[in-house]
Amino acid sequence: MRLPPDVIWHKVKTYMATIMIVDDDANLRQLLRRILRRAKYDVVEAANGQEALVLFRQQPTDLVITDLFMPQQDGLETISALRRLNNHLPIIAISGGGAAAQFDMLRAASLLGAARVLMKPFSIEEVHAALRDLLPANPAATESSQADMDKKT
Repeated sequence: MRLPPDVIWHKVKTYMATIMIVDDDANLRQLLRRILRRAKYDVVEAANGQEALVLFRQQPTDLVITDLFMPQQDGLETISALRRLNNHLPIIAISGGGAAAQFDMLRAASLLGAARVLMKPFSIEEVHAALRDLLPANPAATESSQADMDKKT
């Protein structure tokens, strides 16, 4: 049996990518969660790399945003472990450590497979740009953005 086009469109239209935020800073996780949910993404959170790996094994996500400086398991170890679980997983590495250390860690994250690196503080637009580049189109987010633009005009 073939479904009518409007039913098929509805299924595609409601797809929401799931993004995991890994950071020991609860305030930053909360900020990123708000930004991502406004953009119509589902969000999973972990306070460190070990917790992230447990959650990822239980419920793989479409993308991971991970801090690099965290207790128990740093972001570089987390990126390496995620790469072993899913070599194609888009990963965004973020860091706010000291300038020299931050640059070296972000460079190392890129070498380990982070698709994008963002230095703290980063802008909301930098986050959105990285998501647009790394994830398939999110129709729910596109509709939300278009609705926001329509309200402004």
